[in-house]
Amino acid sequence: MTAETTTVSAEETMPTRLGAAPRGGKLAGRVAFVTGGTRGIGAAISSSLARQGATVAAGYAGNTERAEEFLADLEEHWGGDGREFSIHQGNVGNPEDCRRTIEEVIAKHGRLDILVNNAGITRDRVVSKMTDEDWQSVIDVNLSGAFYLSQAALKHMLERGTGRIVNVSSVIGEMGNIGQANYAASKAGLFGLTKTLAREAAFQLARDGKLTEDTIGVTVNAVTPGYVLTEMVQAVPEKVLDKIKGNIPVHRLARPEEIGRVVHFLCADESGFITGQVWGVNGGQDM
Repeated sequence: MTAETTTVSAEETMPTRLGAAPRGGKLAGRVAFVTGGTRGIGAAISSSLARQGATVAAGYAGNTERAEEFLADLEEHWGGDGREFSIHQGNVGNPEDCRRTIEEVIAKHGRLDILVNNAGITRDRVVSKMTDEDWQSVIDVNLSGAFYLSQAALKHMLERGTGRIVNVSSVIGEMGNIGQANYAASKAGLFGLTKTLAREAAFQLARDGKLTEDTIGVTVNAVTPGYVLTEMVQAVPEKVLDKIKGNIPVHRLARPEEIGRVVHFLCADESGFITGQVWGVNGGQDM
């Protein structure tokens, strides 16, 4: 897909102010790109953003049939008000794909207000048996991909003076886990990336005179889900699940929509005073 050039008016490049969003939901008028947004936690985030009025572009890796089914579901439930949703295929571990998909979303929808870096993979082995490819592939997708996507999105957001980036990390990044050195390192790396991007975004907006008392600004935050009831987890033997639940203070798994709720809260205009923060959604597991 070739990205078309989109002209942004002078009005659109000015900082959007609090209360300026159209009626119809907390995120009405906003465009959101969710990587890995057609299944599991990503699908719940996409649906949550759509429910709040956002136009959602969902990224996916390879299962086009499933992505198209999810797109049809989005349109059936939330497309009655004229919003046009979209799906975008790409490998988050590839820098060029990251840049291309950001360009596609902007070309398709005319703007990008929200980026949710949700796509992630696992390649579990204990350190003594972990291969170079096991390590690098997880770092490439889970950490480097979030950097390249954010880098491309931030350029657009800073020019417009408004935007939201949410990085989906994991409680494993805080606690570590046997057999997941690569995954834990990638998810922990998102904490440093989040805080640095948040500082740089605020610095650049202030330098350019785009921060005032009532501007929405550009914020960057992270969410750290614990164990979530997705298709992958549902396949785990019941005895193993019982043991996992026993280590969670609230004695249950998270529902995907509970992660989506926190993400859409952080993306709202009124959350502009929250930036560089890590939000745990893990039933108290890391206490």
